[in-house]
Amino acid sequence: MRVLCVFPAAMPSSNSRPPACLVLVALFLVLLLHFSLSSQAGDRRPLPVDRAPGLKEKTLILLDVSTKNPVRTVNENFLSLQLDPSIIHDGWLDFLSSKRLVTLARGLSPAFLRFGGKRTDFLQFQNLRNPAKSRGGPGPDYYLKNYEDDIVRSDVALDKQKGCKIAQHPDIMLELQREKAAQMHLVLLKEQFSNTYSNLILTEPNNYRTMHGRAVNGSQLGKDYIQLKSLLQPIRIYSRASLYGPNIGRPRKNVIALLDGFMKVAGSTVDAVTWQHCYIDGRVVKVMDFLKTRLLDTLSDQIRKIQKVVNTYTPGKKIWLEGVVTTSAGGTNNLSDSYAAGFLWLNTLGMLANQGIDVVIRHSFFDHGYNHLVDQNFNPLPDYWLSLLYKRLIGPKVLAVHVAGLQRKPRPGRVIRDKLRIYAHCTNHHNHNYVRGSITLFIINLHRSRKKIKLAGTLRDKLVHQYLLQPYGQEGLKSKSVQLNGQPLVMVDDGTLPELKPRPLRAGRTLVIPPVTMGFYVVKNVNALACRYR
Repeated sequence: MRVLCVFPAAMPSSNSRPPACLVLVALFLVLLLHFSLSSQAGDRRPLPVDRAPGLKEKTLILLDVSTKNPVRTVNENFLSLQLDPSIIHDGWLDFLSSKRLVTLARGLSPAFLRFGGKRTDFLQFQNLRNPAKSRGGPGPDYYLKNYEDDIVRSDVALDKQKGCKIAQHPDIMLELQREKAAQMHLVLLKEQFSNTYSNLILTEPNNYRTMHGRAVNGSQLGKDYIQLKSLLQPIRIYSRASLYGPNIGRPRKNVIALLDGFMKVAGSTVDAVTWQHCYIDGRVVKVMDFLKTRLLDTLSDQIRKIQKVVNTYTPGKKIWLEGVVTTSAGGTNNLSDSYAAGFLWLNTLGMLANQGIDVVIRHSFFDHGYNHLVDQNFNPLPDYWLSLLYKRLIGPKVLAVHVAGLQRKPRPGRVIRDKLRIYAHCTNHHNHNYVRGSITLFIINLHRSRKKIKLAGTLRDKLVHQYLLQPYGQEGLKSKSVQLNGQPLVMVDDGTLPELKPRPLRAGRTLVIPPVTMGFYVVKNVNALACRYR
């Protein structure tokens, strides 16, 4: 507090009243004494402090991206898919020929398709001879013809059930498929929980039969791969076939020992080393488990363990995550297939590409437990829409992200408590809505408060397209439906995929990331050198 007094040039007489200035001084002294006594009596309330100009209560995050060179370049088919053998238990050709499923699968192309899973151990293969004798014995053309005949017979059977209405009303076909899917789903759940499986017999040009009850170490498995390679090379249609393995599980001590023995013997034989990852063991999980950063980071440690062994024997060898699920035993209903599971999935995609994993195969595309992308009614789940956005917007080139908060000492690359995760790629060059040189960010906000991000450096004052994915409906994080920029995402009535419309943000505008959400942000016309060429 500041008091300013102006005294007259001459002193007043003794009988005159004190000047008003002295009264103000006296009042100031009384107030000062009052505050002093209050402080000694234990009143510790802080006095209001003026804030420095421009300082905000919320942390503002500065974000920049290195645009000169990519830190990694992953496979064009980085996000790929898996079909579980369970789908062939009954009516599998009907399912795979569904126009709706084909449309959903086409949306995620290009991709590798892996056919495998737990039920692979219960598959048997029989080689059927061609009744119509052909020169040189049955070949690929024959088996393809048998496949086509099976489809025709299936269509004829359906036609006998419903008559000509099928051609006019394809929804009837869809309903029949859904009925079969529901029946199959009950059978699979029964097998899963009882841990008993029935054998399946396939007619394909193979006579391999899985052996049970015999342990195989890494060295022996490596020798088997070498022999398999030597058997494939003389066959014309398999001479250039790629070989992947050993498809190990979580890299614990005994699994690492198996991988070490395998790589020592057959590291140069395989085209890529494969392993599988499951985030949560058991079926009892809560929705908040999917938001734990400690859980999200378990994958990073496994990547480093795998890379250490692989680089010991074959430096630079490609590594694939050939199967990733949120929870084991087929997942958890209303959780593994909900919006909440998307945080694990999107972080998996970002982390794998950032650490140099070449391909990730999602288990499963359709109808296996609750980890699938498409449910038994052929409806796309939240992770499908997330994958579709990833395919449309994200290219194979990975860029380095630099992050700093204004209210703390800048620490490039360090995100606040790791609950705000930011990844950057060159925008997919197949997306003709954006010119080459554009950059796509995908951001995960696990905080319960919104976060503000200011684009800096090469990203400053650029136009941004926002694709914000949020849950839709009353279930919140447990919702199986999502909305894009406030509009619900559903397939169009004619069975086609909807248009993914962005929300343009004004150039130079601060990005506001809502709490517990995820989204993609295309920064247009950056003219990034790393993104201008393939």
